[in-house]
Amino acid sequence: MTVSETDFHRAADTLRSWALDEDLKQRVMSSPVLAAQAERVARRYTAGETVADAITAATAAMARGHLPSIEYAGESIRDADLARSETAVFLDLARAIHAASLPSTISFDLSHVGAVIDRDLTLHNVRQLAEATAPLGTALMISAEGSDRTDLVLDLYDELPAEFPHIGITLQARLHRTPDDLTRVLQHPGTVRLVKGAFLESEDTAYPRESEELTTAYLDLARRLITSGKKVAIASHDEALITAIIAEHGDQLRAATVEFEMLLGLGTELLDRLHADGYATREYVVFGCEWWLYVLNRIAEHPERIITALADLNPERSRKLR
Repeated sequence: MTVSETDFHRAADTLRSWALDEDLKQRVMSSPVLAAQAERVARRYTAGETVADAITAATAAMARGHLPSIEYAGESIRDADLARSETAVFLDLARAIHAASLPSTISFDLSHVGAVIDRDLTLHNVRQLAEATAPLGTALMISAEGSDRTDLVLDLYDELPAEFPHIGITLQARLHRTPDDLTRVLQHPGTVRLVKGAFLESEDTAYPRESEELTTAYLDLARRLITSGKKVAIASHDEALITAIIAEHGDQLRAATVEFEMLLGLGTELLDRLHADGYATREYVVFGCEWWLYVLNRIAEHPERIITALADLNPERSRKLR
């Protein structure tokens, strides 16, 4: 059976809408049977549930020559006490990274630590994370969220780099606004991670996925970052896009300010090849129980991964994972 490109896009948008559907997430994860099935699918894209799982995966990335970045999955926290307890997990992670002597960045969503609750609470929690990660000698990276939160994310970010220059930010090439946002971000010292953007967005707000406009936008933003001397993470699994960046910038990409970053379980062979070719590389490790949005967005990027998800539900594979 041949699946049309239109149907692929519709399937991807369905998955992205499910990723943002907190009621659906609650119904699935409150059912022991459905939650167990969903967790089997998630294991392909996540390190596990605990800080120890994340450290193990990060150490394995190091053994293959890649620097690690670790994120404790979660977003859209609406309870202040929960935001504080989730911040405590990040602090535990920072201590574990220090104890393991890993050159790992930590990534997080601002809405995971209070951004949709209270500004002062969020800044307090982020300052705790910044103080804990400063001795690591690596970046504390703010992750991207949907375009409806971009102003919130950037306004909070503006408050922090003067105190903590190791705090970085993630920008999405898909958003029409990002060239102006980059001008704003370049005034700060932190690393910029450039991604395509995984969220469900209208075409008034963002370029269509897999479009020439998106490719052009990404290349233009990458060019500005690479030539600025700013620390930049080229975060994409798109081999054609990466080939174009290498063709344009050559040895500039071997500078200490540039690295390629890819997600655990995705782009593994390409990342290994980039490392073998002498480029700095980083593998992004996600852990925790709140992986719903993250995993559905990963599958939505390539809806044919639904077949892989079905394969992961095979009982034989489940036995191998245990």
